[in-house]
Amino acid sequence: MELVPAVRHFAALVDPPVSAPEQLRALEDAARGRGIELSIHRAATPEEIVPAIDMAQASGAQALNVLATPLFNNNQRLIIERTAALQPPAIYQWPEIAEAGGLAGYGPRLTECERQRARQLAKIFRGAKPADIPVEKPDKFELVNLRTAKAIGLRVPPALLDLADKGIE
Repeated sequence: MELVPAVRHFAALVDPPVSAPEQLRALEDAARGRGIELSIHRAATPEEIVPAIDMAQASGAQALNVLATPLFNNNQRLIIERTAALQPPAIYQWPEIAEAGGLAGYGPRLTECERQRARQLAKIFRGAKPADIPVEKPDKFELVNLRTAKAIGLRVPPALLDLADKGIE
């Protein structure tokens, strides 16, 4: 919302078996709380991804939030190509997708999440009780692919760039 503050209608691309109803309600509540309309578009197979993105565009959505799922991660090229053709600003959870050509990936690096998982598993294999292992929060958030922003004519607010640990040139 901070990347495209004038947008009044967002779409979320969701994978039904992965996106929990509570997660979708939280998204809807957050959007409603900011006076933004949110439409949910479902894709459960690779063949449903492009039609779901097209329906999001047809519904009047001005931006797209691609929720993190294995289906979407494995088909990121397809999603990036379709959003490039339609040009809605699209955000992903993983910075690696922004590096692959997506507009923005707001979150920790997927590789760092996997390292964290490996550290926690190592502690468990060494005898630690899972309940005794502290939760580790990410501390770096990479954000925007400035080349993609330029390609779709989007000016990234300087305040948002200041929040990012890295902007992809």
